[in-house]
Amino acid sequence: MPGDPAATRVVVAMSGGVDSSVVAAVLAHAGYDVVGVTLQLYDHGEAAHRAGACCAGQDIYDASEVARTLGIPHYVLDYESRFRAEVIDRFAASYAAGVTPIPCVDCNRTVKFRDLLATAGYLGARYLATGHYVASRALPDGRRALYRAAEEARDQSYFLYATTDAQLDRLRFPLGEMRKADVRALAARFGLPVAEKPDSQDICFVPGGDYAEVVQRLRPEAGEEGDIVHLDGRRLGRHKGVMHYTIGQRKGLGIATPEPLYVVAIDAARREVRVGPREALAVRAISMADVNWLGDVPFAEALAAEAEVFVKVRSTRPPVTARLGRAADGSALVHLAAGEEGVAPGQACVLYDAPGAAARLLGGGTIVKAERMATAVAEVA
Repeated sequence: MPGDPAATRVVVAMSGGVDSSVVAAVLAHAGYDVVGVTLQLYDHGEAAHRAGACCAGQDIYDASEVARTLGIPHYVLDYESRFRAEVIDRFAASYAAGVTPIPCVDCNRTVKFRDLLATAGYLGARYLATGHYVASRALPDGRRALYRAAEEARDQSYFLYATTDAQLDRLRFPLGEMRKADVRALAARFGLPVAEKPDSQDICFVPGGDYAEVVQRLRPEAGEEGDIVHLDGRRLGRHKGVMHYTIGQRKGLGIATPEPLYVVAIDAARREVRVGPREALAVRAISMADVNWLGDVPFAEALAAEAEVFVKVRSTRPPVTARLGRAADGSALVHLAAGEEGVAPGQACVLYDAPGAAARLLGGGTIVKAERMATAVAEVA
């Protein structure tokens, strides 16, 4: 970061885990004016002593202990109401609508970057630093760009595609060029009390990992029974609510068939879960909405040129070759060079400029519709 460290205030988003704690330690030891901020995001009653939780209970205490160890000021901000509106309510509404949400994307896009960046400004900070594993580098034109993390298995760029150019100017990700083992070693070297603390779970607000309980409580209609229907029209059984299913799912269908079947579509309005053979999962085109574009040329220009990109449709999958285009209704479309399975509406389609570990994040959008490659199986109307 340019300028005199001592004259540069940096707010560090401290979740109570080892990653954000090391960020605070590295910056504090480099001489920056560091202020730690921890967000209380949800009722921590059930999660206070649960291993793998974050942003509640024990984690708030851990963050304050790290700040005390480093000798930096630390504030806990109550963001529960905005977290519920922006993340938890959307999470439940998505499952009720038959789509698969990514709460981490919503959290980063709203509470952590939009709202916390504003708070950092109120505190007089030039930058907001987090413990995400993603690299941020300056471009020749003065803008900044995001790149996949040095340790590919830790890369979190998929969850940060919605970050805007204006936000990137003030965001810093010190762990992007590090490996987890090095981060743990730094935590021990700095004497941080969380040096051996386990990593947090992705869905922080779901006690015990039972997301269906959260959805059932907020959107009970998602638990209404309905039919499990084969793509050829056969009704194979009943399900216990669309919230229990996602595209590509094979286990837990509750039906006995001679051939393996997978969830290929969910019609929440009809309360139908549609299943078919594995070949029915392969997708050749993806329609996106709410696209955030971080490329060098305008997005409309990239669409018109049918620019080649590399896309991830799940956070754990490597990028695959694709090209941009427009659907008949004018919306953004991604044409996949080869079929991709398990493409679920509600998930993210994230765009990169290359397939490897050093790839630049170009943006992405929410998957609205996927066009299957299989044409031999007639889907019921």
